[in-house]
Amino acid sequence: MNRMQFYVTTPIYYVNDRAHIGHIYTTTIADVVARYHRLRGRDTFFLTGTDEHAAKVADAAAERGKTAQQWADENAASFQETFARLGMSHDDFIRTSQDRHKQRVLRYVRELLECGDVYAGEYEGWYDAGQEEYITENKARELDYKSPITGRPLVRKRERNYFFRLSAYADALRQWLNDNPRAVLPEARRNEVLGRLGEGLNDVPISRTGTGGWGISVPGDAEQTIYVWIDALFNYLTTVDTDPRRHYWPADVHFIGKDILWFHAVIWPAVLMALGRRPGFEWVKLPRCVYAHSFWIAEGMKMSKTMGNFIDLEKIDAYIAEFGLDALRHFLTIEGPLGNTDGDFAHARFIEIYNSELANTLGNCISRVCNMAGRYLDGALPAAPEDGAECREAADRAAAAAVEHYEALALDRAGESAIELVRAVDAYIERTQPFKLARDPAKKDEVGAILARCAEALRIATVLLWPILPNKMAEAWARLGCADYAAALTDRGRGRLDDWLAWGQLPEGTRITQGPALFPRHQEAK
Repeated sequence: MNRMQFYVTTPIYYVNDRAHIGHIYTTTIADVVARYHRLRGRDTFFLTGTDEHAAKVADAAAERGKTAQQWADENAASFQETFARLGMSHDDFIRTSQDRHKQRVLRYVRELLECGDVYAGEYEGWYDAGQEEYITENKARELDYKSPITGRPLVRKRERNYFFRLSAYADALRQWLNDNPRAVLPEARRNEVLGRLGEGLNDVPISRTGTGGWGISVPGDAEQTIYVWIDALFNYLTTVDTDPRRHYWPADVHFIGKDILWFHAVIWPAVLMALGRRPGFEWVKLPRCVYAHSFWIAEGMKMSKTMGNFIDLEKIDAYIAEFGLDALRHFLTIEGPLGNTDGDFAHARFIEIYNSELANTLGNCISRVCNMAGRYLDGALPAAPEDGAECREAADRAAAAAVEHYEALALDRAGESAIELVRAVDAYIERTQPFKLARDPAKKDEVGAILARCAEALRIATVLLWPILPNKMAEAWARLGCADYAAALTDRGRGRLDDWLAWGQLPEGTRITQGPALFPRHQEAK
């Protein structure tokens, strides 16, 4: 990627309840990607937020004796507090009830009305009230006329609506997907979309009749409210449709769950195609990638509050209290459902990954090298020799692999590449045994060369791991004598990844310090 700007988004989340593992997972992987591109030196914009104009938000508010705005304010604040507590590095938090969003949505819909891509008509069909989504007859039959999410019966509705002329964009959508293999990822999701496109496209309703004043009215028709999904999709554009931010568009990646793939991979690009043809909107291009990940299950079963295996904020906070925030980020990134299969949040697996990769490998190796440098070199490193191909070649391989994986959004493999480098350092220590060589004062220079190579390779590994483990790697940098990396990245600053991955960045005399275990080994209470 040569572009010096990078724009990553999460879906915006319904405000009918607090955040849970699904919201936190998507926001975490978007955060990892944003941090990587900042580390790369790119001008990065990371957006998340809340989707507030759903009818079920108004219904939930009424059940509690509150206005829809009061209920939205309360839950949006909860999301913001949760993301701040979890260290998310988003640059903006959009709320669809904000005027900055509503005014631009009105402008976009007005443009689409003027060109005829949005028109008035009548709709009759199956409606999933829980998801606020219309479903075709064929799809409803496949679902046995029940919501795939809530299990409740679909409702037959007939009403006057405004429609988006989706049918006019079938060929353009197919061409976009065929010309851009990474437009929708993983590949199986792209194939799924292409398969559905082959069944033909119908125009889609983009408004509904009345919502008691909750939502954005269709321009010129106060009786019609813009459908929540269309309203929500526009958030990606409304947030950056300002003079200082317009250069971020198009979005480089929209991270979403697989349940909202059709809206993001078909309806959203088609709407952008329509808007981009309007005078003054030529800059509105299609997103570079829609990435639809799978879901989490827990202990091998679908999550359920009644079964007690639902990963809510209390459980998430308990894991953070026990293992640390970075350990949670690591597990979500490495074991998460980035691919086509659901991820299993299993407690035993969490402990296994934590102990094997973080405590026994990464944390132990950093402590081992720092302790030996303190004991045998008085904490001052010589410069890492240019020879010693074993460590340097391992570092070069790991750096190339991790960068390739980060760019491809294979975040789990990026993390694994960096951990493999740490394992290579461990193997080098076992082969050279500096702890035995140090018994002979005449071999101090040899010991120094070994530990300098180890420290240099670990420095590179920690740089590669920083997007996933930002807090602990900042601690590691302080111990390895490169605390200036953390200073450069403070408050969403930009790093110098290419420079930092080059061998030989720890000069002679670099001070190495010791400290407590970065990841204390976890022992389950009996």
